[in-house]
Amino acid sequence: MVKIRLQRGGAKKRPFYHIVVTDMRNGRDGRYIERLGFFNPVAIGGEVPLRLDVERIEYWKGHGAQLSERVNNLVKHFNRHGEGEAPARAAPPVSKAKEAGGQTVPAGATGDAAAESGKPDDTVETSAPEAQDAAGEDAPKA
Repeated sequence: MVKIRLQRGGAKKRPFYHIVVTDMRNGRDGRYIERLGFFNPVAIGGEVPLRLDVERIEYWKGHGAQLSERVNNLVKHFNRHGEGEAPARAAPPVSKAKEAGGQTVPAGATGDAAAESGKPDDTVETSAPEAQDAAGEDAPKA
């Protein structure tokens, strides 16, 4: 069976993938029938991150070639956005504890208790200069 899949190239820690048509029995980086484009997941600046020959992909699909899952996602993205944009990576899931600032919130308590009850807070806060003036008036003069 013929598959359209990624063939890895590039240096260590700098992947670069060719999108190729190959017999599924061949190795990942082995012999291929036709090269249909490339995907550069670490494109920087003006580098093109994704280029596909959509016409040839449709030709091979019409002749029974199957797309790998990743290539299928790249083709969908290319059809939506074109050549200029790289596919967005999924952000790692963030736990609810990290979203809340690392504090654990007990069940049922979702905010300030006074704000929830609708009652004004009884404590009165004074600003720093007013507190110094009040302390200065009460202090004995030397």
